[in-house]
Amino acid sequence: MDDTLIHYLRGMEAMLKQIEACQNEIRQFTAQDAEALEQFRIRFLGVKGIIKSMMGEMKLVPVDQKKSFGQVMNSFKLLAEEKFESEKSRLSSGSSSEQRDIDITLPGHPLSTGSRHPVTLMRNRIVEIFQRLSFTVAEGPEIEDDWHNFTALNLDEHHPARDMQDTFYLSTDPAILLRTHTSNVQIREMERTQPPIRIICPGRVYRNETISARSHCFFHQVEGLYIDTNVSFADLKQTLYFFVKEMFGDDVNVRFRPSYFPFTEPSAEMDISCMLCKGEGCAVCKRTGWLEILGCGMVHPNVLKNCGIDPETYTGFAFGMGIERPALLKYGITDIRLFSENDVRFLEQFTGA
Repeated sequence: MDDTLIHYLRGMEAMLKQIEACQNEIRQFTAQDAEALEQFRIRFLGVKGIIKSMMGEMKLVPVDQKKSFGQVMNSFKLLAEEKFESEKSRLSSGSSSEQRDIDITLPGHPLSTGSRHPVTLMRNRIVEIFQRLSFTVAEGPEIEDDWHNFTALNLDEHHPARDMQDTFYLSTDPAILLRTHTSNVQIREMERTQPPIRIICPGRVYRNETISARSHCFFHQVEGLYIDTNVSFADLKQTLYFFVKEMFGDDVNVRFRPSYFPFTEPSAEMDISCMLCKGEGCAVCKRTGWLEILGCGMVHPNVLKNCGIDPETYTGFAFGMGIERPALLKYGITDIRLFSENDVRFLEQFTGA
C-alpha cells in the first residue's frame, strides 16, 4: 500500500469522525433565541460553514468512493437543515404565544389626528361659496402649451404683457411651459363646451418670482368664468361682493380699481381692507391698509373668437385670485412661505379647522 493511499484513508477516517461528532452536536442543539439560531445556520449551513467546506473535499475522493461519501454528506446536510427549520418553527410559535398573552382589552396608544392644509381649507371654502352660485369645478394640466396659456388669451408672441408673468419654460421645448395661471382651464373649457358656461378653476400655478413674505415661485389660484347672453359688469361686481361678504364677513370694505389685462376689457382689480392690521398698514399690505385679492373683467371678444364662441351673441366675465392671500387674511398669517415649509408646529394649528 503506497503512502498516498494511506494518507487518503487516514484523512477520510478523520472526516467521518468529524461528521459523526457534528451530527451528535446538531441533534443535541436547542436554540435559546433567534441570534443563537442564526449562529447555528452560519456554522453548519453558511457559505463558509462546515458542510460547504466538506463538500469541497469531494474532488479528492476516488471515483469509486464518491457515491458513498456523497450519501454521507447529503444525510449530514439534511439533518442540519431539518434541525434549523424545526428550531425556527419552535421559536416562532413561542413568540406567537407570548403575543397571545397580551391583554387585548387594554386601551391602545392614541394616534395623533392629522389636519388639512390651510391652503386646502381655503380652496374648499372658496369652491363651496361659488358652488352656491351654480359654478362647477373644472381642472386642467399644469404643464401647458403656449396656445392655451398665452396666445388664446389674446397675448400674441411679442405682446408686452407676457413679461408680466415670468414663466418657467421646458428647456427641451420652448413652446411647453408650467402654467402661469389657471386661465388655461378656461380656454380648454370654452373650446369643448358651448355657452352657457359657469365654472371655477382651482389649481397650482408657477411663476419665476423672488420668494418673499408676499410671493412665491409656486402658489394656488381659483379662476372663475361665466359666459351667457346679456352678462354684464354689474353681474361680475355682485358676484364678487357676495363672495367677499361670505368669506370675510360684512365688516370688510371693498373697492374696485381700473386695471389692464389682455384677456378682459374692461378690467379691474378688487381690493379689500387688510384684516391683519385693520387698515392701519402692515408689511403684508405694504403699509396701505388695502390688499388686492383678485383681478377681473369682461372677457375680451378676441378670446371668445379664439375659442369658437360668437362675441356678438355671448358676453361673459372672468376673475382670478390667489388662494394663499385670502388664507393669510382668514387665519392671520403674515408670511406666505409658511404654507410650503412643512413645519408640523404650524400645520397642527389647523387640526379641526
